[in-house]
Amino acid sequence: MGTTARVRAPKELRGRGWLNTGGQDLTLQDLRGRCVILDFWTFCCINCLHVLDELRPLEEKYGDVLVVIGVHSPKFEHEKDADALAAAVERYGVHHPVLDDPEMDMWQQYAARAWPTLSVIDPEGYVVATMAGEGHAEGLARLIDELIATHEAKGTLHRGDGPYVPPPAPETTLRFPGKAVVLPDGNLLVSDSARHSLVEVAPDGESLVRRIGSGERGRADGPAAAATFSEPQGLCLLPTHVAEVAGYDLVVADTVNHLLRGVRLESGEVVTVAGSGRQWRASVDDHAHDALAVDLSSPWDLAWYDDKLIIAMAGIHQLWWFDPIKRTAGMYAGTTVEALRDGPLAEAWMAQPSGLSVSADGVRLWIADSETSAVRYVENGVLGTAVGQGLFDFGHVDGPAESALLQHPLGVCALPDGSVLIADTYNGAVRRFDPATGQVSTVADGLAEPSDLVLTGDGEVLVVESAAHRLTRLAPGALSAAGASTVDGPRHRTERKPTDVAAGEVTLDIVFTPAPGQKLDESFGPSTRLVVSASPPELLVEGAGTGTELSRRLVLNGDVTGGVLQVTAQAATCDADVEHAACHLTRQDWGVPVRVVDAGAARLPLVLRGLDA
Repeated sequence: MGTTARVRAPKELRGRGWLNTGGQDLTLQDLRGRCVILDFWTFCCINCLHVLDELRPLEEKYGDVLVVIGVHSPKFEHEKDADALAAAVERYGVHHPVLDDPEMDMWQQYAARAWPTLSVIDPEGYVVATMAGEGHAEGLARLIDELIATHEAKGTLHRGDGPYVPPPAPETTLRFPGKAVVLPDGNLLVSDSARHSLVEVAPDGESLVRRIGSGERGRADGPAAAATFSEPQGLCLLPTHVAEVAGYDLVVADTVNHLLRGVRLESGEVVTVAGSGRQWRASVDDHAHDALAVDLSSPWDLAWYDDKLIIAMAGIHQLWWFDPIKRTAGMYAGTTVEALRDGPLAEAWMAQPSGLSVSADGVRLWIADSETSAVRYVENGVLGTAVGQGLFDFGHVDGPAESALLQHPLGVCALPDGSVLIADTYNGAVRRFDPATGQVSTVADGLAEPSDLVLTGDGEVLVVESAAHRLTRLAPGALSAAGASTVDGPRHRTERKPTDVAAGEVTLDIVFTPAPGQKLDESFGPSTRLVVSASPPELLVEGAGTGTELSRRLVLNGDVTGGVLQVTAQAATCDADVEHAACHLTRQDWGVPVRVVDAGAARLPLVLRGLDA
């Protein structure tokens, strides 16, 4: 991370409105004398959610000098809804002011090009750094320390309380429930994500039986009343013979802690069974790892398939596996490239897989691949796509699967007849895909961000209606042909301005500057790594593959008018000139839309944890 030339930040913060300010509109002039971080985010984006978690300790440490302002810059149509944004701010525990910018005016004014982007403004109102992606917490802390020292000496730093005003605390049994599972006795266990706990309710879906977890954000094991979670999501019962050996009955995807937790249902005791608690930032391999030593990244859902627990690893766009008996874990599918590509599991691409369900015969694993607005499946070692077209195509359209559209689905539920229900979250609907007919239909709509579906023992379907804080039963007959409807709603495509590049040779340069006080680290091999691929693959004549240099000669096909370059870069650094130096790994993924034209650029620069001036 470096610094830019001093550019005065605009005084106006323009948008539709503010959240978490008690009704007050803020300007940068109001914040003069403070260090300010503008966090350009959108609530669908897992990388943005990672950054929210990275900023929490900085907000606590520098609370009297630092003001974080979330600038919400939506991707999906649903995210432009003011009520949906207000719900997301509560759901994800955002404890700083948020500017609602549905037209992305501020995004354009600050020249943001990726979710998330951070802009740092000094106490005199100058932009001093801009960073894209996640993993900047340590560099930000060093920069803030430098700004504090500089501006205290100049007399331009003003300490005091920030502008955050918490909203009133709501009173409901559930608060943004994520996933649910039917327990052996017919009760339901629900991940109560915003209250960092699990809630057991009676079969009616309402009557409270017990709560597992204190309700405070944390990662403590122990008895039901003392254990803590951080925004838990997926739940999976283990087969009885596995549970007897493992010593626990159910596994929880403890999403923000980057852990898997085991629960003994009789007592409610919680134990950590997988994950170091550190967020994954390593390279992909196909080895088995000690489950408690491996780094995970936002596990979102779980399913028992192929004689192992499969993890929807939303944070790195993969599926992983966990063996509760051998206590090992590893990669199952995906390359970490965020896109839609079918094929053998080790070569396929996914985008934030967030829901899993296994077919009644155990042959097929259904996947809600949220960022591609797709329903995918694993069968016979291959990943396929049933519904969905890519990262930027979404809507509410029924009919033939090849033309049907969803909008950021988070859940799936396999039915006994071979079809699958879809929690079509941002459309507020339950959809159904029938492989026998190849058709998609709508079976319920008007729901508040449905995030999961549960089939009960008596054949009823319960919907986790997350933004309504409840479980809702589908109406009788909704799953019949007569009960379904065909919607031909809007089609949307999020367009990102492509970069014009020349046919033939193009130099890809990854610009990386270590954070202040760090240096490149080759203690464990090459300090840098670069992976390049393209969609369509024919776009790249030469230059695809993996290497250790952060500069790569590409040859682009002049017969292909454009596409997306998928680029992953990482750099290993360590603290310089200190005893017991800490190691760091910076990693960033880009999907770069390009257009091949005669007068296009012959150099494509990307910035890894540095300045995007």
